[in-house]
Amino acid sequence: MSTLENDSRTVGHTDNSIFIDADIDHVWRMTNDLPSWPDLFTEYAEVEVLAQHGSTFRFRLKMHPDESGRVWSWISERTLDEAAREVVAKRVEPGPFEFMDIRWNYTPEGTGTRMRWQQDFRMRPEAPIDTAGMTERIDANSKVQMAVIRDKVEAAARHAEPTT
Repeated sequence: MSTLENDSRTVGHTDNSIFIDADIDHVWRMTNDLPSWPDLFTEYAEVEVLAQHGSTFRFRLKMHPDESGRVWSWISERTLDEAAREVVAKRVEPGPFEFMDIRWNYTPEGTGTRMRWQQDFRMRPEAPIDTAGMTERIDANSKVQMAVIRDKVEAAARHAEPTT
């Protein structure tokens, strides 16, 4: 059953950010290159870009099998606004979610970039986990994935720097 609060169904919300010691253009390019996501994230096994209209991409994500062997998959849509350094995304096939909206922001910070993910969602009443439980899960996993991404983006940025 989904979480209830004041007789209305709660919306799950997470807000995480991480400092990446790399130029904003480099961070933007690497983290928005959908075909490379299986190498960038530890949880994704496959990305299939289904359509592109300007800066909007519709794609299917497939995860690695979970502990019971099930492969979760869904279709999402991402719209990139490079000038604002912002990405707005949503699940088109929400699966166990009633909805899932995601906003990525990139901000220059000192010698690097601050990458921020904000996620808003609500679980369906029949989902195997409620909204509060999924909020905890997404919040914890976002921190793990962001650290992995930071390490890979920083390593790639160091490798791309010209040697003197």
